Amino acid sequence: MTKRLCRASLLAALLAMIAACAANPGKPDSRIVAEGSRARLVLMETTDLHSNIRSYDYYKLAADPSLGLERTTTLIRQARAEFPNTLLFDAGDTIQGTALADYQALVNPPDCKHKLAIYTVMDALGYDGGTIGNHEFNYGLPLLAQVTGQNMNVEGVSAQPCKGPDFPLVLANVFSARDGNPLYAPTGWIDRDLEFVDADGKAGMTRIRIGLIGFAPPPITLWDRRNLEGKVLTRGVVESARQFLPALRSQDVDLVVALSHGGLDASPYSDTMENANWYLSQEPGIDALMLGHSHAVFPDPDNPKSRFADMPRVDNQRGFVNGKPAVMGSFWGKGLGLIELGLVFRAGHWQIDADATHSEVRMIRNADGSFVDPDAEVARLVEDVHQATIDYVGTPIGDSDFAMTTYFTAVGDVSAIQPINMAQRAYVEAYVDSNFPQLSEVPVLSAAAPFKAGFGGATDFTDVAAGTLAIRNAADLYLYPNTLSAVRINGSELKAWLERSARFFNRIDPALATAQELVNRKTPSYNFDVIQGGIRYGIDISKAVGNRVVDLRFAGKPVTQDQEFILATNNYRASGGGNFLTSDSSRVLFHSPDMNRDVLINWIRQEKHLHLQDHGSDRPWHFVPMKTSGPVIFRASKDTFDLARSIGLHGISRISTDESGMSTYAIELSSQP
Repeated sequence: MTKRLCRASLLAALLAMIAACAANPGKPDSRIVAEGSRARLVLMETTDLHSNIRSYDYYKLAADPSLGLERTTTLIRQARAEFPNTLLFDAGDTIQGTALADYQALVNPPDCKHKLAIYTVMDALGYDGGTIGNHEFNYGLPLLAQVTGQNMNVEGVSAQPCKGPDFPLVLANVFSARDGNPLYAPTGWIDRDLEFVDADGKAGMTRIRIGLIGFAPPPITLWDRRNLEGKVLTRGVVESARQFLPALRSQDVDLVVALSHGGLDASPYSDTMENANWYLSQEPGIDALMLGHSHAVFPDPDNPKSRFADMPRVDNQRGFVNGKPAVMGSFWGKGLGLIELGLVFRAGHWQIDADATHSEVRMIRNADGSFVDPDAEVARLVEDVHQATIDYVGTPIGDSDFAMTTYFTAVGDVSAIQPINMAQRAYVEAYVDSNFPQLSEVPVLSAAAPFKAGFGGATDFTDVAAGTLAIRNAADLYLYPNTLSAVRINGSELKAWLERSARFFNRIDPALATAQELVNRKTPSYNFDVIQGGIRYGIDISKAVGNRVVDLRFAGKPVTQDQEFILATNNYRASGGGNFLTSDSSRVLFHSPDMNRDVLINWIRQEKHLHLQDHGSDRPWHFVPMKTSGPVIFRASKDTFDLARSIGLHGISRISTDESGMSTYAIELSSQP
């Protein structure tokens, strides 16, 4: 099979399409296809790979068979052997997310003539197209332009052409603030040979043209304000689709596939909506959707707790959204999304037969709990940078006499959070003393959250053993390349921040005799901020969201509504990420150029020796005691019960352990302090 791509213009989409594709103004196929002929075309998708190439945890320096593109590759090769007509796409959040990604971006970036390791592997796999996710912007526009081979007319970005991936990247809703043009080609198309069968059962070969359009979440300008402010603009997903789809459809495309780094949300639409694809699916120019960002599986027919199960006009069994086939292929290389399109030739075009179409996600984890084998070629392609990353993250920076873990963060353990908060507070206090002496008497607090708390399974926890601390341990404690920021808040805003964080818990009915889940799994753990620095408060989870934080005190005294504080956080929070604070920049005291992780590394180097009593046991919050008729349960990895007791957690009991390596625990809320 052969393919050819033409990409739409950054100015007048139609005119530039004609210019770019003048040698090929029509679909390059003179063979006649009979009306009613049928074919099958499988669209494969990876999304949110986050540079998980190898099945390896660089923070634990151990194999992790539950993730990795090297195992997804096995699924890709199996699908290509199963289906004669396939295309392979990526829906973004590709280049960031592991220590290997940080090593290549921040420690030893490739020169202009070489690709990122993730793109080297993707090119070897023959990807047909991709889009840009929100985390692509984390390392800044100069690096993004270099590693994607994209010439951006943006301040601070070199016009030097560099080596990017061999497959095209399309993005229709992010624009240069300098000239108003899209950063990437908004649309493109692929001409692909297609095997088909006519109405008489006779096999044939023809050509199909697949249009592509890409989208990133519009809030990137808030989440990555330090990298994007004054440089790029975003537009709503629906508005951008309506701008660019007409010109794309005019190029004799048979189908248009949306590569959209976002999920599904049926709440009222806005042009800043993070997960707007429920609305995008209603646009008549879109035929199929490849989704991402939510780190979820769609369709997920065997999961009664799927967030998509009760969404209006969403078929969580066959993978349709408002009548359009769609798929979201998990995250971290844990799964491969497939849309098996049943096609019928009508009115001169290949069209989707919905009755013969379905979506599915094939997971690297088998039904018996084992995992598919990795593809050996992938490891070979990245061996050098893999080993270099291992060497780098092993650099010692200090030691600790206690384990720093997130297994029991939901019930009060701060061992993996307090070191971050202490490092952030020390940095901000020193900065304020040097630059804002008039604010030196204002108390400095710090907010940090557990980035890994079991969302991805039994291995998705931070677990830093007592003993020598290395760079990899700091990177495990602070997973993302955020930069440190400080904001000014008052007592009322502090309480609102804590109320937002308390959404991490479900509301518990004390009278209910059946088991109740403590943690609201729809709230990511990175939105469970724990604030330290002398405050104490209770969380009453029998109360509704917004009315849970009680007896909020600082230095032993009740916090007043207008009491002033400086809060150390990250650029994502300070720019409105998670809706903890409005995006009003007047609240920001300063944005540091230093990453939170580097702040933590430097602090550990200065402290040298961390001790549980001084650096890991300051618990600022507690559950308001209540007697419940039934158990209140939560989940953590198995074999961690002794850890709960060793760090002084009370009222914790283990109920069961499942085959995935997770245990169910109960907490006795009446015994909480």
